[in-house]
Amino acid sequence: MGTIRAELHQGKGVSFARRIYLPRTIGLGVGSVCVATALYPLPSTHWVWALLVLHAFVWPHLAWQWARRSANPYRAELRNMLCDSLAGGIWVGLMGISVLPSVAILAMMAMQNIAANGLRLMLQGLLANACGLLLCLLVLSPPIQFASTMLETYACLPLLVVYPIFIGWMGYKVALKLSEHKRILRQLSRTDSLTGLINHGSWKDLLQLEFSKARAVHRPCCVALIDIDHFKAINDEYGHLVGDAVLKTFSQTLRDNIRETDLAGRYGGDEFCVILPGTHLHQAVDVLERLRQVVDDYCDAQWPGLKVSLSIGIAPLESHITEAALWLNAADKALYRAKSTGRNRVVGASWETDHEQRMPASA
Repeated sequence: MGTIRAELHQGKGVSFARRIYLPRTIGLGVGSVCVATALYPLPSTHWVWALLVLHAFVWPHLAWQWARRSANPYRAELRNMLCDSLAGGIWVGLMGISVLPSVAILAMMAMQNIAANGLRLMLQGLLANACGLLLCLLVLSPPIQFASTMLETYACLPLLVVYPIFIGWMGYKVALKLSEHKRILRQLSRTDSLTGLINHGSWKDLLQLEFSKARAVHRPCCVALIDIDHFKAINDEYGHLVGDAVLKTFSQTLRDNIRETDLAGRYGGDEFCVILPGTHLHQAVDVLERLRQVVDDYCDAQWPGLKVSLSIGIAPLESHITEAALWLNAADKALYRAKSTGRNRVVGASWETDHEQRMPASA
């Protein structure tokens, strides 16, 4: 279990490092223009320019490889971001603390830090900026030039325009991905994992909703409970894997043989349920009788001796039914009559025995 957690954590860390890789590459590339413009009029040695090229165009790729290959990519990438901030402070010092490029670079770094890991990383980044600046001033003693030239102003425009737009676009992509994940999670929370149908709790919520809507507009509606006959015997004789295959196959058959407006779910075990909005009892019987016949006629070449049949109870929404639970209970009583009178049949809750849809019980 510990190994699994470690692998999941490492995968999350690599994903985080990959998400920072492109913003770092673009940010350092565009930011190097600001730095180069500010350094140009200052007395700089060749090693400063070489360091600028390495930092802008080589470091992003080294940082990605370092984080990707680390035992803890997430922590490694956080260290990389603090190194970025430390280097940012050093470049501010080397530029002579020229106000406009310095503020632009520090602001863009703070933006990336807070977007990546919140206020804490932003504050740590600002502290690293200060340490880098202090280190540069103490060790290298660069000439101080607060005033920014017009050329430096123009050189900062790409960083001030392009980088925030890019960070906003990245944030938008993350928001879209989170929205899709939330949609999938909502769907999974409503769906039975084995059959893919609506699960018990969500179907009960839909039943209450359809009950209220039908009563409010006096619209006909039916609810049906479906039981796979002798399902325990199928499990005992063929095994639970075959039993699960029967449930999956029937679930797909159910979806294929009801109407688009009908709402099917797994009620529990081998019981299923269907809400048929805008449907009178005789119409519901027609729909579910066709379903019963399709299942009764089905034969699997892999298990030729396997016989599957359905018992189905249907209850229309009648005027004396004042609660959704009573409506469902009426369908349950109809299902009980279908099972107790031979199975493999459809029974309507308000019908007398001579109106019930009877089919020969399966052998």
